[in-house]
Amino acid sequence: MYKKVLETIKKNNLIENEDKLVLGVSGGPDSISMLDILNKIRQDNEIKLNFEIVVAHINHMIREEAKEDELYVKNYCKKNNIEFYSKSIDVKKLANTNKIGTEEAGRNARYDFFNEILEKTKSNKIAIAHNKNDNAETMIMNIIRGSGVSGLKGIEPKRGIYIRPLIECERIEIENYCEEQKLNPRIDKTNFENEYTRNKIRNIIIPYVRKEFNPNIINTLERLSNLVKEEEDYIEKQVLSIYNRIIIEEKEKEIVLELKIFNAQEKVIKSRLILYTITRLFGSSQGIEKIHIEDIIKLCSKNIGNKYLTPNKKIKILVKNHKIYFLSQI
Repeated sequence: MYKKVLETIKKNNLIENEDKLVLGVSGGPDSISMLDILNKIRQDNEIKLNFEIVVAHINHMIREEAKEDELYVKNYCKKNNIEFYSKSIDVKKLANTNKIGTEEAGRNARYDFFNEILEKTKSNKIAIAHNKNDNAETMIMNIIRGSGVSGLKGIEPKRGIYIRPLIECERIEIENYCEEQKLNPRIDKTNFENEYTRNKIRNIIIPYVRKEFNPNIINTLERLSNLVKEEEDYIEKQVLSIYNRIIIEEKEKEIVLELKIFNAQEKVIKSRLILYTITRLFGSSQGIEKIHIEDIIKLCSKNIGNKYLTPNKKIKILVKNHKIYFLSQI
């Protein structure tokens, strides 16, 4: 597994010399094996990969054993002379306050904390311990939600500052590694409870498909994920090329596109141009749904007078003088 992680790092250029990584470590098998392997890689003189690591651990205050998890990770870091940061957040309270699910609240809290430690320690990347099984679960979850083709990309090895060194390792390999290295990871019992969608997919759907249809479902989904990534990368390049042709003006709170060339594109390209432009303006296209995209395409095709849409409170889309204005309202 050590070699597999190293190959993943090299193939996807996840870690470079002089990098400083924040590792999200819960103490479970995935994250503790990631910590153990990355710690060994940076000390391996033959590899000659010079980078630093710091560890960020978050206590969700849901399980009684959470304090023991924190102590377990802290002791590992102390033993190996690794910077350690931890934070306790009442995730259930956070979920109620923000009127979102506990799972989403926990994820938001983790990523906010990882980014906080990134800035505090002047790090430049965040390592997350997603594995091949997580990728398969995410793909199935995206299919159920109707996320479209892009959802079949699953979890990418590298996206922005986030890297996933274990993404080509199966969960069974990780468990075997922990046993071989006597890591004695912490086990989150809530992973076996079928309260959350992901747990239902992990504990019910995948075992059923594996037994009744395809024993290699995890690898099959990984192949599909890789094929989709290749095609998505190609389409994204085409979208960027067209965007550069139709961009008229780009400011902090405003992007203006040429309407005529936009309208001449196929619907699939129009949809992606809209999402790409909104992402450039806000850093993400969250909150923009299929119905919003279709409404914007209709607005642009009519091209009668000054017309506008407000898909949400943040953004206004205005068609005026043969131009499309994407305007930030925040």
